[in-house]
Amino acid sequence: MPLSIEAHPSRLAPGRLLRLPEVMARVGLRRSAIYQRMSDGRFPRSRSLGPKCTVWVESEIDDWIRSVAGTS
Repeated sequence: MPLSIEAHPSRLAPGRLLRLPEVMARVGLRRSAIYQRMSDGRFPRSRSLGPKCTVWVESEIDDWIRSVAGTS
């Protein structure tokens, strides 16, 4: 009987990574507002891929948008 390995997709890859301009376009906030909310713990944290490369996980941004839309 062949072995079957099932991989859980969310454990393998965090999803698409977004740079700041795309995050700003999706959420309708400016850079300063995004970073202020991050420091307050009210926005998904960014990840640094290098000295000049900051990204956000797309699924976390989408979840944040849904949570904000749900509280309005």
